[in-house]
Amino acid sequence: MSAPTRFDRGHTDDLMSFLAASPTPYHAVATAAERLEKAGFRQVAETDAWDGTSGGKYVLRGGAIIAWYVPKDAEAHTPFRIIGAHTDSPNLRVKPLPDTGAHGWRQVAVEIYGGPLLNSWLDRDLGLAGRLSLRDGSTRLVNIDRPLLRVPQLAIHLDRSVSSDGLKLDKQRHLQPVWGLGDAREGDLISFLEEESGVPAGQVTGWDLMTHSVEPPAYLGRDKELLAGPRMDNLLSVHAATAALAAVAAAGSGLSYIPVLAAFDHEENGSQSDTGADGPLLGSVLERSVFARGGSYEDRARAFAGTVCLSCDTGHAVHPNYAERHDPTHHPRANGGPILKVNVNNRYATDGTGRAVFAAACERAGVPFQSFVSNNSMPCGTTIGPITAARHGIRTVDIGVAILSMHSARELCGDQDPFLLANALTAFLEG
Repeated sequence: MSAPTRFDRGHTDDLMSFLAASPTPYHAVATAAERLEKAGFRQVAETDAWDGTSGGKYVLRGGAIIAWYVPKDAEAHTPFRIIGAHTDSPNLRVKPLPDTGAHGWRQVAVEIYGGPLLNSWLDRDLGLAGRLSLRDGSTRLVNIDRPLLRVPQLAIHLDRSVSSDGLKLDKQRHLQPVWGLGDAREGDLISFLEEESGVPAGQVTGWDLMTHSVEPPAYLGRDKELLAGPRMDNLLSVHAATAALAAVAAAGSGLSYIPVLAAFDHEENGSQSDTGADGPLLGSVLERSVFARGGSYEDRARAFAGTVCLSCDTGHAVHPNYAERHDPTHHPRANGGPILKVNVNNRYATDGTGRAVFAAACERAGVPFQSFVSNNSMPCGTTIGPITAARHGIRTVDIGVAILSMHSARELCGDQDPFLLANALTAFLEG
């Protein structure tokens, strides 16, 4: 097998474009699919019969994408190497009856999705994007990528204790954005989106809409060694995995595994949906791939037994202003390479054998890696890793890139870490 493309700072430049083009999970999977199409992958419909031909294929469902590459010499029991990630990020999402307002201000009614840092959404110019469902059963992506909405913060003159006592936000009363002046009119927002999208009036009957910061990603610092941008948790991983899969597929035959990208929606609220990691999508795709190549249930069991998944999600870099919140001996740093995430209570799925798999991939790629564990006195977050391991019975390892400001409207990472991750993922998929 010829050596796949290796990634450098140009990969980080490309990440910025990916983030800007992907304000919602629906846009993220469309952007990933477009890139895979250029790499020779083709979409297959879940409602069609699948064949066992070799090559790159992918399935889209809502805000999720599963893509895989079948080498020409793959057998029915050939194991998979999976990179798992998620496409959703915490934000403010539009309610079913969106048109509201008070005291001469027109507002949009929103609901809190996931666990955002609420203060990061204040006084920030916001766009609106998502998916429109039309009367004929089709869907249309929409992206108003200009200043449209704003959640105005209360002036300090009206809350003089805010600097001493801290900001206290009521999720219902204090986070409804303004978007104009006058009285609220029922149907106004959707009519506006129909007009912006070129959809005939009255054709939108459903919507999945969310806000996003319109400030573009940018390099930061004296030497531009940091990257600031939205939705790096977890589109940074989706972008790296897409690039790695395309690179491995382009390298040709000789793979001993079937490389897979599995990017799910709804990780930020528990993964329990038909497009989440706790749903049936991944298992269904993998099984159908085995059976399409003439395999039996025995072949499926053999393939799954030899499969390894890297659950790839962002983690916490040590914060210079809050170092006491981190484990005293584990301080992941920006541009120190990807992190291996460990929690003995299975909030992460990594064990010693999984560590060895990831360490070997990093060694082959020439990429350094770091270890992360939480401070024993702080509760630990979780990922799709334990869900994937338990649901499918496959060995799973939790990794990612260390960032600051996780769950903020705008997050921060090192400029080298995105391409270091992509190189490690490429080596992992090579097997």
